[in-house]
Amino acid sequence: MRIRPYASDSDFGALRGWIDDERTHALWCANRMTFPLDRESFENAVCGPGNRPFTAVDEDGRPIGFFCLSVEARGGEARLKFVVVDPKRRCKGCGREMLALAARYAFDEAGAHALRLSVFSPNERAKRCYLAVGFSVCGLETGAFRFQGESWDRVVMVKTDAT
Repeated sequence: MRIRPYASDSDFGALRGWIDDERTHALWCANRMTFPLDRESFENAVCGPGNRPFTAVDEDGRPIGFFCLSVEARGGEARLKFVVVDPKRRCKGCGREMLALAARYAFDEAGAHALRLSVFSPNERAKRCYLAVGFSVCGLETGAFRFQGESWDRVVMVKTDAT
């Protein structure tokens, strides 16, 4: 696996198919994009100022994951957003590998000393993945998001260059 900058023409078609139900969509992006996902709302969210969208690709160059990195100019922190892996590749180590590559990029290339992300409380599989690559819980926003009558907490996690 390797990561490279997101390429709209070759990557969006694959990524669009990875989010195929409303709940997964809400867990992934807090409804900051349309469902079903369309290119314009996606790229407006991930390609804005300060964002660096990346695609993880397999050995044949096929997209298998995506994340967006936002680096704060002051404070030396970076934030991971919109992390997603092709459903066919989940639970096979691809998420952990992609996150490790994202962290190395944030620390070694972008000069961050800390990498933060947020995950909704019902997304247990994602939380386990983040913990497995060295993120730790550093905050909790109770009742941060509502979806179809449910109230979700936002779990804030951090990984430092030392972890």
